[in-house]
Amino acid sequence: MWIADLSDVERARHLAAEVWETYNGLDVLVNNAGIPMRKPVTRVTMDEVRAVMEVNYFTPVAMTLELVPLMMERGSGTIVNVSSLGGRLGIATEAAYSGSKFALAGWSEAIAADLLGTGVQVKLVLPGAIDTEIWDQPGNDAPAYTGPLVPASEVAEGILTAIDSELFEHYVPDMKAVVEMKTVDVDGFFAGMRAMAAASEAQRKVEEA
Repeated sequence: MWIADLSDVERARHLAAEVWETYNGLDVLVNNAGIPMRKPVTRVTMDEVRAVMEVNYFTPVAMTLELVPLMMERGSGTIVNVSSLGGRLGIATEAAYSGSKFALAGWSEAIAADLLGTGVQVKLVLPGAIDTEIWDQPGNDAPAYTGPLVPASEVAEGILTAIDSELFEHYVPDMKAVVEMKTVDVDGFFAGMRAMAAASEAQRKVEEA
């Protein structure tokens, strides 16, 4: 086990190399670490945006760039990037988080195309509302979402399914229909997001009063 601060992108890159060297190769890299940022754009700062991007996007990119040449030389390997439903839907009050997860989803699609035929596969996992510590982190507003949470074990199972699957994209739980709805009626989606943002801000002001 290695303990590392994944907000340090260079340390993350070196970590990938260290683990490869220790085991004389890796079969799978799972980029799963992530941090939240729940604040409306009117209150989020550039430093907060940068911090989220470093962990949620730049570190997965750095570790991937370190390992892909080694996997290609060997002729096999799998990169699993764990994005979020928020990487397909822009979530109100979570612009910094959604932006980082959209970036990871777009990166994953592009490198999957780049790596066709090399023996290196790329999988994209898109979890929904999962029961982890991401919901209760300092420096974040209370979640606007108050519905049920899926056990983290289901995401672990989904990652294993993705590794063995021929498919690129995997929703856990299956929320693909919601994403497809957005593409059909994006204005309706925005209306729902605006309502959620308004309710969240009203609740925050009540709690502060």
